[in-house]
Amino acid sequence: MLRFTTLLLFVLLSASSSLALGEDAPSWLRQAATQPVPTYDKKVSTVVLVDNSTITVGEDGQITTVSTYAIRILNREGSDEAVAAVGYETDTGKVKDFHAWLIKASGQVKSYGKDETIDQGDSNDVYNESRVKKIVAVSDSEPGAVFGYQTTTETRPYFYQSTWHFQGAAPVISSRLTLTLPAGWRATSVTFNHAEVTPATSGTTYSWELRDLPALEWEPASPTLSNLAPRVSVKYFPVEGVKNPGLRSFESWSDVSRWYSDLSDSQAAPDERIAAKARELTAGATTELDKIRAIGRYAQNIQYISIQIGVGRWRPHSASEVLAKSYGDCKDKANLMRAMLKSLNIQSYPVLIFSGDSTYVHEAWISPGQFNHCIIAIKVSNETKAATVITHPALGRLLIFDATDDNTPVGDLPEDEQGSFALIAAGDEGTLIRMPETSPESNSVERRIEATLSADGSLNATVRERATGQRAVDYRREFRNLSRPEYVKRVESRISRGATAAQVSKVEPVDKSIEGRFDLDIEFSALAYGQLMQDRLLVFKPALVSRREAVFLTDAVRRHPIVLDPHAFTETIHLKLPAGFLVDELPDPLSIDGPFGSYKTTYEVKDNVLLFTRVLAQRGGTIPAAQYQIVRSFFERIRAAEQAPVVLARK
Repeated sequence: MLRFTTLLLFVLLSASSSLALGEDAPSWLRQAATQPVPTYDKKVSTVVLVDNSTITVGEDGQITTVSTYAIRILNREGSDEAVAAVGYETDTGKVKDFHAWLIKASGQVKSYGKDETIDQGDSNDVYNESRVKKIVAVSDSEPGAVFGYQTTTETRPYFYQSTWHFQGAAPVISSRLTLTLPAGWRATSVTFNHAEVTPATSGTTYSWELRDLPALEWEPASPTLSNLAPRVSVKYFPVEGVKNPGLRSFESWSDVSRWYSDLSDSQAAPDERIAAKARELTAGATTELDKIRAIGRYAQNIQYISIQIGVGRWRPHSASEVLAKSYGDCKDKANLMRAMLKSLNIQSYPVLIFSGDSTYVHEAWISPGQFNHCIIAIKVSNETKAATVITHPALGRLLIFDATDDNTPVGDLPEDEQGSFALIAAGDEGTLIRMPETSPESNSVERRIEATLSADGSLNATVRERATGQRAVDYRREFRNLSRPEYVKRVESRISRGATAAQVSKVEPVDKSIEGRFDLDIEFSALAYGQLMQDRLLVFKPALVSRREAVFLTDAVRRHPIVLDPHAFTETIHLKLPAGFLVDELPDPLSIDGPFGSYKTTYEVKDNVLLFTRVLAQRGGTIPAAQYQIVRSFFERIRAAEQAPVVLARK
């Protein structure tokens, strides 16, 4: 019995050992795992040990890409990053190889392959030809482990261009892009968010590399990660006289304009059903702008469903198809608008733009790959006045409108698109042009408060807020996206930030989207708003309700630029003071006027009523980190003024 037990144990141990020995990591990952790493702040959860990609272009234009990527997990939160992913287009490419490995702190290796691979769409679109394969090793990972993966893909792209992101938010030890071209080809590159990275070259092989990149930590009001992390965009093409396999290479923005016009113009042809719908929608319209508004509202109300097929997801569906099915994505909505407007003899053009970051697109990098969204430019006469009308050097007056953002009406533009470079696709006349920017006064909140303060410190107040422009969009989006109970709770929370333990008795929102406005009336009470001291002094803050938009810059130092949005805020408070009290102390009025904006407070007491006003006009822009202390001081002075108390004394 003893000998049998010993033999069984030996067999089990041998089987276990053979399983462990059978799972090994490739040499590149073993080598990466032995690299020493610096000591990082405890907030840093992972460090990228190696991030390499080698692109090889064949004579026929087919591209083979081999990528290797490895991270060291530094803490428990870093385990969530143990995910491998590789994207591909079903119509132009495939994933030939995809494997991942986890080297635990103990040295034990676990490998992942086909059985652990998930294949799914890369977005929330109903259907598109972009997919992603994933391997998730989160449940197996642990602090101290190294997770890595390798992919091999083949593709035939629509244009000879690639963009390499050297870094995300995590620190990076080594990041490299290598490009090998056929004989007679050449490459050029543009570097963003970093000093120019000059490639090392050997024949027709180019290599761009950065090492020892620090973590990119989040800071309030900072640029997006896409404007902080270094990246290089590369264009490669045959020299003159070398056989071209048929892919496009863009030498000018006019080239991109012609290319997209060829894709989209034929899809915007109106038919009788489209013309009839346009006439129906504009039956009561008396002006050009009224017609555009009516059609714009219709396009915005079409359900957003994205079915991405053909030419790298760039070609819109035909306008007649979008009308019949009553759904589409951004380019479909813009395209349907074009067809309807054309039936009314109003010319318009698609506009390619980047949604989410108004500073992402760079004029020097001539590529449709910089864009992720499509809006519309409508040719208008001098009779149409709106803040989003621009003058194009060849096309004349153009009204810019986003038919996808149903919170932003005609005459306004989403904040993250304002001031952005965008391509107006108008054949030979198309150009890259700056989008309009609205003034702070166009994006304003006017608040009026009528309040009564009692001798025991209790407060009753009526608040009337009137928002316009993008501030109205903020109100509207919140109102539409929340249920009524959630919305009321959000309003109560905001009131309570200024008046602790406030009881809100009325919340009455009125969405005036056609006018670009939003009204909100609130009534509330607070039992102990004023603090009664020794039954003689009553102390309270005249800024009863917090501002919705506030910039909090409290850190002593700053690494990143500061991004400010343009908006204006005006508040007038009439506060009836309790009988039997006189004003003992009033804060000093404040007036600041600087490059970032202006701010002013005033105080006046008349007929036992305190009149308090505060006015802010904040200018939009990106301010260098070197000016951080000036910006910080500006907002600190505002915060101090809004916390300053009034002191009343009994007669």
